[in-house]
Amino acid sequence: MTTRLGFFDSGIGGLTVLKRVLQRHGEVSCIYLGDNARVPYGTKDQKEIRLIAKEVVEWFRDQNLSAVVMACNTTNSLALDVVEAYAGVPVFSLIRAASEMIFEKRIGILATPATAASGEYSNQIKSIHAGTIVIEQGCPDFVPMIEDGIPNINQFRRSAEIYLSPLLKAKVQAVVFGCTHYPFAEPILRQLLPQNVRLIDPAIALAEQLDEVLGAPSSTYAFPISLASTRICVTSDANGFADKSTPWLGVRPEVELISLQDKTCFS
Repeated sequence: MTTRLGFFDSGIGGLTVLKRVLQRHGEVSCIYLGDNARVPYGTKDQKEIRLIAKEVVEWFRDQNLSAVVMACNTTNSLALDVVEAYAGVPVFSLIRAASEMIFEKRIGILATPATAASGEYSNQIKSIHAGTIVIEQGCPDFVPMIEDGIPNINQFRRSAEIYLSPLLKAKVQAVVFGCTHYPFAEPILRQLLPQNVRLIDPAIALAEQLDEVLGAPSSTYAFPISLASTRICVTSDANGFADKSTPWLGVRPEVELISLQDKTCFS
């Protein structure tokens, strides 16, 4: 049986994880689900997030997967147990991966409001690195603006300055992208942070953890992105999703509109 990975997120954010995996491992059989009919997840309550996670993973169960990659921090923080209970295959978590990348003692987390309120980053990091100070900051403006392609950079900067303020006051030594959408805004965030503050993308560690499923890469160089074996599905506006995805992936993907009640399998 071909090794096949399932990725899911509320929108384009999880593509930052898919890209890291393809760069490390080359062409991989993948199914990516962007549940953009319900984006953003990060402002929804815990009950709704858990129901969504169950619905997504039940759809995934009919797609002949070898593993599920939770390319969404909000579901990682509020519904990891749901996904693990229903997936029937190994589940890879961004928050766990990020926690293993930490070596600094003062850490800032930029995340959706739901992820920040859960405190899951603090819990995971402190369980591995006792004594670490963790400041979690919810950023409600970020995902909607990133999904729209950041049409107003000055507006994004103003929001970012507000969100970063408590982290800078706490003199954090590293800032974690606690939402998979945020790497799209890395150039702007880098400008607003001191050069000695490390930006941490959990997708890098998660791609390395997938060595246990895909094998260690034969090369230390990044592979070119190939979507030949990747099926990209969305729950709304397939053409719009393809347009948004193209600059990040470097190629315009074919995007399929699906219903989560549709049990059609990957062919």
